[in-house]
Amino acid sequence: MLSQKLSIPKGTRDFDPETVTKRNYIIQSIKTIFEKYGFQPIETPSMENLSVLTGKYGEEGEQLIFKILNSGDFVKEISLSDFELGYKKITQSISEKALRYDLTVPFARYVVMHKNQIIFPFRRYQIQPVWRADRPQKGRYREFYQCDADVIGTESLICEAEIIWMINEAMEQLGIKNHSIKINNRKILSSIVERIGMPGKETDFCVAIDKLEKTGIDSVISELKSKGFTDLAIASLFPILEIKGTPAEKLVALKKQLEKSETGSKGILEIETVLQYVEAGSATISNLEFDLTLARGLHYYTGCIFEIKANDISIGSIGGGGRYDNLTGVFGEPGLSGVGISFGIDRIFDVMQELNLFPQQFKNFATLLICCMDKSSENFCLKLLYHLRKSGINSEMYPDIVKIKKQLEYADRKKIPYALIVGTDEIQSGLLTLKNMQTGVQLRLCESELVKKINDELSHQQI
Repeated sequence: MLSQKLSIPKGTRDFDPETVTKRNYIIQSIKTIFEKYGFQPIETPSMENLSVLTGKYGEEGEQLIFKILNSGDFVKEISLSDFELGYKKITQSISEKALRYDLTVPFARYVVMHKNQIIFPFRRYQIQPVWRADRPQKGRYREFYQCDADVIGTESLICEAEIIWMINEAMEQLGIKNHSIKINNRKILSSIVERIGMPGKETDFCVAIDKLEKTGIDSVISELKSKGFTDLAIASLFPILEIKGTPAEKLVALKKQLEKSETGSKGILEIETVLQYVEAGSATISNLEFDLTLARGLHYYTGCIFEIKANDISIGSIGGGGRYDNLTGVFGEPGLSGVGISFGIDRIFDVMQELNLFPQQFKNFATLLICCMDKSSENFCLKLLYHLRKSGINSEMYPDIVKIKKQLEYADRKKIPYALIVGTDEIQSGLLTLKNMQTGVQLRLCESELVKKINDELSHQQI
């Protein structure tokens, strides 16, 4: 019988130790910044009730939710007429749970369920995997990590300014210096839709415009037409979206276009206020761009929206977010406005890998390998191993009695910087052989000198 070829689901990946170490470097760097800004960690379950997730992401997002089949004989209650009504009707009958699509909607659910224990405004960060039934391609996976920070319980635009500072600091920390932070406002987009004579089409408009950079203008026009936008409306639209200049110049031109719109005026004022706060709290961020084509297709955004781009590589957005005024309202707790940012760990990894931005050396999991030369030395080596670990030195012992060459090759392949060679002769003399695997230099040291010598060299970054 032929064995089945092993594989994993498309859009998922295994990660080797080096990759996990690099990913942890990204996560820890961003986590440190989150905590510097006063955010606290939470976690939510991998699965949510399907009713929590549906109706929050728009039609396209809804189709990408991974549903979980009910346990047991889940088809026994389904009638032939249900099948004739299509998959949406059947889904309601056979699936009550789903894998989370993002971290924001579960966060809103969490806030409502735990509102009596939360101190508002609540600053939370959350770093967990999410799942989307998307078509796998470069930079787009079915299972991936999000790294979110949100403030909920305040309408203050100071929070938007802080998010911009935080994005800029995170990108600088990771070495992605050539990046853009794009900002727009959903109120401005809504007023543009009114201005071109298509009120009520805000969602269709945002979903289509969100694809402009990825699919091009012709595809966006085709989609807008399929959603009922007239030729006159489309012709009126692009002169507004193509306004050029600095953020200040764009705002001046936009005020003239939207002067009769109360919603548009409010959106413009919000952008102006955020830019003023950004400059008040830091030096001008030169890579901050007011982009009228930025839409963020998700349904729940209501105010300022953000997107992060790495300019040296074509990979799409590496992060995004925005203001949502009533996401908790759908769970029975209206009036809790929030704003947040989500970093795409997997895309950031791809950017840093392609641009060679990771540090050349990471801390080794093991600093020292004990090479035991003979069976009679095993107990001595085990006691020494315990002592080294108690002293704070990451250590391991080669578990088999084999030739020293094989043990040193093991240390070399794992990039363990030191090998300690221990046999009967070393135990009797009281002098152990410490080999620096990078330089090849060997020293004979007594046990009491060993820990100090390794720590001295580590402190001088000589490994």
